[in-house]
Amino acid sequence: MARLFYLSSALLSLAAAQKCPIQFDGRVPAAATPESFDANSSPYNPGYVLGQNLKWSSVLQFPSVNSSLFDASGTKAVEVTIDDKSIFAPSADNVQKGFRRAELLPTSVTGTDPSTTGQKTMHFSVMKDASRPLNSSHEYQLFFLESNDYSTNQVTLKYGTILGGAKPSDADTLTVTGNVNSSPVQNIFSIKFTPGVWHNFGLALNFNSRTTQVYYSTGNNPLASVSKAVSNNLSGQGQYHFGLLKKPIGGGSDITRNGYQPSNINEGVIFGGIFEEDSSQNACTSLKP
Repeated sequence: MARLFYLSSALLSLAAAQKCPIQFDGRVPAAATPESFDANSSPYNPGYVLGQNLKWSSVLQFPSVNSSLFDASGTKAVEVTIDDKSIFAPSADNVQKGFRRAELLPTSVTGTDPSTTGQKTMHFSVMKDASRPLNSSHEYQLFFLESNDYSTNQVTLKYGTILGGAKPSDADTLTVTGNVNSSPVQNIFSIKFTPGVWHNFGLALNFNSRTTQVYYSTGNNPLASVSKAVSNNLSGQGQYHFGLLKKPIGGGSDITRNGYQPSNINEGVIFGGIFEEDSSQNACTSLKP
């Protein structure tokens, strides 16, 4: 019953407004608690991606903010935080001391499911938390699609001082990049990460023609196209990550294990309205649920 509650509250209220089938729905019901995310009833994997011995109930916050563009009545924003304990260790011999990580992974996205095939449109909103500021001297990944073999990220929303590739002149910037294994890495769209407002993204991902197009707005304004459908290698399927992956300063050829990370960090980013639609018949980018 708990799983049905998570899905039905958002789906029923949005059925009349949306014209495209929902591939997965990551919007958070208003009744959810941090402890909800420790159980299999959550829309997100209870075990990934977290620091060793941490639970989502100690990582997530529910800030008092206005609803995002893509949230419905009955859903709310969620904040992902990181601190000094946010060190992911996928195995005993792979402790990622160079990173600080906490990322929500939708449970229905297995790495080979239809969310990374055909034509899909990803929707989500992000907002700064003034009480948990990010350090723009580092690079952060707030959203990314990681290939099923873990060899690349096909599309990424970055913030801060980007390592490698073209860098925005102002590090206090959100940047959508293409496949990180491309040479050079393509910056598709950049925008100042203005505090106090929602930054809304619609990413039109065509896995057939391997293109990515960015739609964007702030506040309650409907999305507008801010890029062309650019060529971008989306092959490899994989999983979507929503949260914070903070890279180190320095670290040489293995930044996952090496590099500088300051102590006593308390950082976070707020997410709203996470869902993906099957857009094979319609772009689904201008809807305002």
